[in-house]
Amino acid sequence: DEDDDDDKPNERVYIYERLPVPFGLVRFGVAPDHPEVKNVINTFTQTAQHERCSFHGNVNVGKDVTIDELRQAYHAVVLSYGAEGNRSMGIPGEDLPGVFSAKDFVGWYNGLPSNKELHPDLSFETAVILGQGNVALDVARILLAPVEMLKETDITQNALEALAGSKVRRVLIVGRRGPLQIACTIKELREMVNLPNTRADMLPADFEGIAEALKDLPRPRKRLTELMMKAVKEGGDDKAEKCCGFRFFRSPVEVLAGADGKRATGIRLALNKLEGSGESARAEVTGQLEDVDCGLIISSIGYKSIPIDPAVPFDPRRAIVPNEMGRVQDTAGLYCSGWVKRGPTGVIATTMNDSFDTAHVLIQDMEAGKLDLSVNKPGAQAITALLQTRGVRTVLFSQWEKINAEEEKRGKSQGKAREKLLDVDEMLKIAWS
Repeated sequence: DEDDDDDKPNERVYIYERLPVPFGLVRFGVAPDHPEVKNVINTFTQTAQHERCSFHGNVNVGKDVTIDELRQAYHAVVLSYGAEGNRSMGIPGEDLPGVFSAKDFVGWYNGLPSNKELHPDLSFETAVILGQGNVALDVARILLAPVEMLKETDITQNALEALAGSKVRRVLIVGRRGPLQIACTIKELREMVNLPNTRADMLPADFEGIAEALKDLPRPRKRLTELMMKAVKEGGDDKAEKCCGFRFFRSPVEVLAGADGKRATGIRLALNKLEGSGESARAEVTGQLEDVDCGLIISSIGYKSIPIDPAVPFDPRRAIVPNEMGRVQDTAGLYCSGWVKRGPTGVIATTMNDSFDTAHVLIQDMEAGKLDLSVNKPGAQAITALLQTRGVRTVLFSQWEKINAEEEKRGKSQGKAREKLLDVDEMLKIAWS
């Protein structure tokens, strides 16, 4: 959307967001005990308050307004809607009560409105997490951290109360490959190893031959592996009431139900051996099985993007919008960035750089005349009018700031950074008051 004044830059950016609140995974994905990671919100806020940027929350693109309608109103449209689907384990019993996706479990303790009714049963001693990435370690840490460590964070009050009464004492983090292929980063591993009143619970057999491989590893992988080996050797404090550890070379084959068949009480794992080495090593089953008793199973094997609108090309196999450097395949003026562009991997910085790349490509297309800016486009006026006829009322950034102030006020009375609102209707009431 362009203004007519030629003397100054005149691109305008409009952001459409499904929820009444901005910041996506920084708000709903980053662990509550990682407030420093959320500092990027300050940068986002500065951008949103720029005079040529407008935020429109409470708009469900694909339902309230179509991508074609947006393309008719704007010179360019960028999709950055991430990966809100779960990769399923594809095993019997995964739909039993007691089994959760990490995405939903994280959404529950981080105040995602759609997960507020989750009510996980934490009355069992052992929890098993499938997958060994940073999300898996976040979940393990939240399950085992002393409530004192969490009570000043922005974790939701209902999650805090549930965790205060939790009986979970042992968390096993299961991966299909070995210690040299683990997907987490050293910061998350260090936090796990240093959890108070928690000892490392590892199987020395999982680390056979690892010491010899150390010298050839790239430095980050080497430091990560050394930290794990140190934890194996030291074993931790026997007086610790809780334990946390990795189980390698294991893949889930079935969630086991109790005698009444009503809920999960265990998981059956297939034991694997590795074919090949390094990052490209593959897990091959050996035929041996192992059952683990547990009352809570959390699947953290990855997110996947889902199609947003029939008009947008989608690659179901790779679960991304097919694109060339962020230009959506065969669809002029449509771009994508982030997880929907290259799959659900990487941290905030990775995604930010990826988004800068898409923005540079968009600017190149403007300068090269691939985007025809001589055509007058109605921009936000057209979309706002369209939404009004459909009974959709948007939340502007200044209205989000009312929600923000209310959350901070409620948090302050409990000694927390904020108490997130969990109910969309309540958010809207405050935003429009």
